[in-house]
Amino acid sequence: MDSIDAELSEEQRLVRKMAKEFAGDVVQPLARKVDHEHYFPQELIPKLGELGFLGVNVPETFGGAALDYVSYALIVEELARVCASTSVIVSAHNSLCIWPILAYGNEEQKTRYLPSLAAGSTLGCFALSEPGTGSDAARQTCSAVEQDDGTWKIDGVKNWITNGPVADVCVLFTMTHPERKHKGINAFIVDLKNTPGVTIGKREEKLGICGSPTSSLMFENTFLPPSQLLGAPGEGFKIAMATLDGGRIGIAAQAVGIGRAALEDSLSYAKEREAFGKPIAEHQSIQNYLADMSCRIDGARLLAHRAARRKDRGLPYTKEAAQAKLFASEAAVDAALKGIQIHGGYGYVKEFNVERYLRDAKITEIYEGTSEIQRLVI
Repeated sequence: MDSIDAELSEEQRLVRKMAKEFAGDVVQPLARKVDHEHYFPQELIPKLGELGFLGVNVPETFGGAALDYVSYALIVEELARVCASTSVIVSAHNSLCIWPILAYGNEEQKTRYLPSLAAGSTLGCFALSEPGTGSDAARQTCSAVEQDDGTWKIDGVKNWITNGPVADVCVLFTMTHPERKHKGINAFIVDLKNTPGVTIGKREEKLGICGSPTSSLMFENTFLPPSQLLGAPGEGFKIAMATLDGGRIGIAAQAVGIGRAALEDSLSYAKEREAFGKPIAEHQSIQNYLADMSCRIDGARLLAHRAARRKDRGLPYTKEAAQAKLFASEAAVDAALKGIQIHGGYGYVKEFNVERYLRDAKITEIYEGTSEIQRLVI
């Protein structure tokens, strides 16, 4: 039993084992194709659904796996260890789309959306950022105007939507009363494929997580019935911030997985590569790199699991989630940089995976709240 397993329950250990085996046997063979060809791994979606990885925290009554948030972090980490793109597809779907519906939706909304989302027959996304508002979410301009018949007219553009080009269900945030600032924001559930007035923007060409499709979403004269309002009127900002708190645990776990990949690949390489008559793993400078990487990755995991356990126990976890995301994302970038250095020239070419880890790790310092925002939250 390793140090990770020692802290886990029997169920969590089984979840980790299942995720690790699936990642290694099914996801890893696709990882280079996903990255090099910017390929969305559609064939993985039904398999992820069958394993319960697309409805990790959803109750069994709605077709989910009914697992805790520590298990969710373990799943995301194991997927990210082999393919960060796949991990964020799963993370955004679970934490950014499913969770707010589960936490704030009424019974009709839960019954309508959760079973298909948990099964993977539909995919979800989260639309908060806009071309002119990222971190300053209270200044968004995408509008929702209530009509005389009770419907809502939506107009505006959302940017940087993970899963946007492939999603069926969107949790959307809109401004209804600008004079009320953050208290004037509403949340809606949108059926992207079946709602007139919704346009999916072009797929963004990104530095990393290349198989995770990202686009803008455009709403023009888009009418939603009252049944699509999520939560109470004016509760949208509260829903968005609570959703991001939990989402940051998933991003921390993703960063741990990427950093772990850099560490494990670098350790293996250092044992094989020789310089000055011995493996470079025997040179103290390389050992120092590996030691620093190991400490930071283990520390990041502990912070992520602490936040997850607090969430599972119903305790406040906003600060802890921000700490986990901040520390883990910076640890992942550092591990990837050190990994490239350890690999030398080979670290700079795409024949080896370590350059991908750097490209994938960088976004964890940006999305679901930048490192600067995390420091403000803390």
